[in-house]
Formats: sequence, structure tokens, C-alpha cells
Amino acid sequence: PCRSVLTVACEQTEVLLFDPISSKHIKTLSEAHEDCVNNIRFLDNRLFATCSDDTTIALWDLRKLNTKVCTLHGHTSWVKNIEYDTNTRLLVTSGFDGNVIIWDTNRCTEDGCPHKKFFHTRFLMRMRLTPDCSKMLISTSSGYLLILHDLDLNKSLEVGSYPILRARRTTTSSDITSSGSSGPRAVGSPCHQNDSGLLSEKHMSRSSQREGGSPRNSLEVLTPEVPGERDRGNCITSLQLHPKGWATLLRCSSNTDDQEWTCVYEFQEGAPVRPVSPRCSLRLTHCIEEANVGRGYIKELCFSPDGRMISSPHGFGIRLLGFDAHCSELVDCLPKEASPLKEIRSLYSHNDVVLTTKFSPTHCQIASGCLSGRVSLYQPKF
Repeated sequence: PCRSVLTVACEQTEVLLFDPISSKHIKTLSEAHEDCVNNIRFLDNRLFATCSDDTTIALWDLRKLNTKVCTLHGHTSWVKNIEYDTNTRLLVTSGFDGNVIIWDTNRCTEDGCPHKKFFHTRFLMRMRLTPDCSKMLISTSSGYLLILHDLDLNKSLEVGSYPILRARRTTTSSDITSSGSSGPRAVGSPCHQNDSGLLSEKHMSRSSQREGGSPRNSLEVLTPEVPGERDRGNCITSLQLHPKGWATLLRCSSNTDDQEWTCVYEFQEGAPVRPVSPRCSLRLTHCIEEANVGRGYIKELCFSPDGRMISSPHGFGIRLLGFDAHCSELVDCLPKEASPLKEIRSLYSHNDVVLTTKFSPTHCQIASGCLSGRVSLYQPKF
């Protein structure tokens, strides 16, 4: 958060730490985990968490990197995401076991910390909290996007126990059970079929809602529209949130792996049309087709700290994308219909497929990492 350290999650068992200003290597955690390291999340300016395909999460302190603070056990498959609720100071993780788990890091010991299963869904890919931690978004390999509204992490959820607001496409009235089936795909995760039974009509009919408003943890189920994919299923491989909470950013791949898209969906807030059926909360505003290279690997994209630009892995480099050619704010250039993202600049310095990119939270700097292990840092010239 204070931009003093750049951390890198590696395919084997390593975590690398660099000084992003001088580009100097600080330290290598050579055995941070027993399998591939997938994600790193800072809780504050000294404490950070890592997660791995070894099914564990590890907590680290920058002041004492020789040993872990503790190792957290609870997932049964690859752990892919780490979020942190700054309001409750709870750690939130998700994995390919379909579980979202809550960890009370305030009561950590060397043996771990108290935890509970918060949510479960099949085919889970990515999980994010909005900047104000009022919503949780979950993407799946079967093309669904789940949104938990008015989030309450202190209440565990089970299928059928939460109110379902809507199951539909972002631009049509078709519900989740009418979605077309899609074939298997490989994106570095187990192959899945599109599953109309993800949340069945039986569970929908059991849902109840408070009159005149939505209760805590109300679930909205969407099948986001992707250009060129109206008649075929797709997999949502990457999920990011606008820093001001205005939009969500998705990287989607077709089930046949022949197309890949970056899409921006605006959050549409407002009073429900009916108490039991609020309007769809997302609208596709911008999109662009990607290079579709490095099949089977997930490419993580990101917003700039001010939300005006998107950095997206593109072949052996990255593309900086804007909502218009002037890098305007999203709210100042919302189109009536979905429009192409504008390419501001392309940067190519790698000799392999770029898998991840990240803006510095405080400086005019951006980093990218490729499959062969090279990390590049870019800074604009004035």
C-alpha cells in the first residue's frame, strides 16, 4: 500500500520482493509454499498474505521474513484469491474447491487462526470485494457472475438459505436456467460444463425477501454478455473492481478458447423495480478483443489507481486502455451502447506471454510479469 515493496508470486514455490523505485532485489522466499504461489495481498504496510496450489494461505511480516507468521489450513484445493475486509479486519479467501472462507487474523497463533466457510458454489474462479466492502463478486468458469449485496461476513451462507434477487443476462430477461450449454474448456483449472443447476428453481422458490428492500447477503446471479458469445458459453477467468466501485472488469474466454475479451460493466444502483426483483445491477459499457495467446493460462488485468486506465496483458506485452482517447473518467463518457475500449499505448518488453500486470498505488509506474519469469517495470517520460 505504501509502494515500498513489489511482491511477485511465482509458478514454483517462490515469492520475490523488489524495491520498485530502484528495481533492486530485496529478498527471495524460496520455499514460501510447497506448490505454485497464486496471489499476494497486503493487509497493511507490513503484513501480507500469500496463497498457493498447496491449498494453504501463509501470513508474512516484512520485518521478519525468515519465517511465516502462520500457515492457514482450510481449503481442499488450489487457493486462488485473497481479499481483506478493512471494516471487520477479516481475511477472505477463495479456491477451486468452490469455497469462500473467512479468517479472523486478529486471533492468529502459530497453528493458524479461527475460520469458517462463508459461501460455496461450483466452478468458482475468482472472488473480489468492492472497495467499500459492501459487495462480494464471484466469477465462475461456467460463465456466471454472482453478486452478494449488502455484505455481512459474520453470517455463513448455504445454498437455498440466501435470497436470490435475479438470475438473468445483463441485457436480456432470460434467467439462469435458460442459458445455453457450453462445452468443456481448460484455463489452468479443472474442465467444467456450464451448469444450469448452479442455483436451481427449487432454491429460487425457497428464497424470501424483506418487503420494500433487499436483506443482507442477497444474491444476484448474472450471465454477463460478452461480444460474439451470445450463442456460446464463456469462462470468466479474471475479475477486478474499479477503485471507486463504479464498475467491474472481466477477462472472458470462449469455451472453445478461440476468443478472449476484456469487458467493463457499470454498476447500476437504484431502487428496485419490484421489491423481489431489482433491476440488473450491471451493464456492459466497454469491451475489446484480446490477443488470445497463451491458452490455458489466466491473464490478470487491472485498473489504474484513479480508475481512468486499464492495463491488460496482450501477447508478449501489455496494452494501456482507456474509456476514450483522452483517458476520461468512466462516468464522464458512458455510452448508450457498448463501445470499444481505446488503446492508449502498447508496451512490449517480454519474450514470453504476459500473465499479470499491476499499477503502483502511489507512483506513475506499472509492472508486468511473463510466463518465463521476467518482471518489467515501466515509468512514463515527461
